[in-house]
Amino acid sequence: MQTSTGTEHVEVTTRAGRVRGTWVPTTGAGRHTRSAAFRGIPFAEAPVGPLRFAAPAPKAPWDGVLDALEFGATAQRGDPGVTLIPEPSVAGDSTLNVNVHTPTPQTPADGTGLPVLVYIHGGGFFAGSPASPWYEGHNFNRDDVVTVTISYRLGFDGFGWIDGAPSNRGVRDWLLALEWVQENIAAFGGDPGRVTIAGQSAGGGAVLTLLGMEKAQHLFHGVYCISGALADVAAARSEAFGRELGARAGVEPTVAGFSSLTEERILALQKEATKLDPSSIGTIIEEGLPLGPVVDGDLLPRPTRESLRAGIGADKPLVLGTTDDEFTMAMAEAAKTLRWVPTGVLLGKLGVAKDRRAAYLKANADVVALGKARLAGRVLTDRMFRASVLQVSADRGDAPTWLYRFRWPSGTFGFAEHCLDVPFFFDCLDGPAMEPLAGPHPPQALADELHAAAVAFITDGHPGWPQAGARGIARVWDVPSTTVSGAYDAVKALL
Repeated sequence: MQTSTGTEHVEVTTRAGRVRGTWVPTTGAGRHTRSAAFRGIPFAEAPVGPLRFAAPAPKAPWDGVLDALEFGATAQRGDPGVTLIPEPSVAGDSTLNVNVHTPTPQTPADGTGLPVLVYIHGGGFFAGSPASPWYEGHNFNRDDVVTVTISYRLGFDGFGWIDGAPSNRGVRDWLLALEWVQENIAAFGGDPGRVTIAGQSAGGGAVLTLLGMEKAQHLFHGVYCISGALADVAAARSEAFGRELGARAGVEPTVAGFSSLTEERILALQKEATKLDPSSIGTIIEEGLPLGPVVDGDLLPRPTRESLRAGIGADKPLVLGTTDDEFTMAMAEAAKTLRWVPTGVLLGKLGVAKDRRAAYLKANADVVALGKARLAGRVLTDRMFRASVLQVSADRGDAPTWLYRFRWPSGTFGFAEHCLDVPFFFDCLDGPAMEPLAGPHPPQALADELHAAAVAFITDGHPGWPQAGARGIARVWDVPSTTVSGAYDAVKALL
């Protein structure tokens, strides 16, 4: 039930208690000129004390009205530094919360609510925050889509192996948040039978992980994966990392041992243990980061791609794709040095097999012409992101799958870097910190087009271009946008 408390505030009753939100304006042309924002609603008890390394405990009911006017505490701590997406840290213990934005904060009289988008933020599974102004989703609300952003435990607290603790605590946080959506979203005008999960980078990996998880299938009905980075950390590797971290700290790798360490101490140890340097690039490309969803034999009985090949999630429509140069910016500072490195040596360092190099260079001649740094960035992008698009699409066989590429070059970087498509997806080009990512005056017409396709997919299960099929059809977002066959063929030489 919804109650207006004046021109500014609005209240909704959830299963655990009543919450108070506030009205915010939408932008652009659409049916709704404002939407109701409910920020920082706890879906679980604060993961502190005995709950720190436990499975999330559903939030106990409260009395009175809970103010949901400000973002809740985030698992990300301190100043994250310069990031491509503004994702601030918020202090506090109650880090397991959801933010709901809706144009119609009331249970529909006829029982047919609006479609729902649940967004999972990225950040390598160790950083990131749902408290970004870009994620507020008010322009999805404008277009009749309810949006929810969720938080989850990060880094070692969320994904590290600890003797005596449940595995995949961050994954369990996702599941409980999605259960909260099923139980409560109708009160905010949403339809629990039409939930699309979406995420970018690690968040994209999260939604692919959920797509391949038997225990999650009842919680969502479609998946939109933006630059997804699957973790699927091997159980042995996860345990080795946990034991190493305990040894560094001088404690037993148990719940009691790690509970004796402050949050700050574990974060410092984690940072030191995961420090990236040139010598570790090959390991990261081959194995990924050591913290993330673990193939634990319980929630994840097998790697995600094996589950997809077995048909898990085949009834769910999936959109997935990447920007063209996700990690090219990481090579920019090395441009002067790389120009003197022989091409074969460079490709070898980046893990391209000798018998595949000629075909890869031929297929990417346009990038080769731009210099060694751009070539190195494209290889990193292909190996860490774009190859997965082809693999996941193939793994799903005839399941409904649509591909895209985001090719429009940033006015700041000169290429389509990591995160660039996120504000186009949310249609928030008027948001803060946009010029460092996209340059001045990014094309609103492209945001209109991409966002409309996302709304169509969330609403009707079809984004508006043909499925990938055997020809690898994809939508190429650019000015102008096109739909082409074989859009990812230049990656195939790596597979």
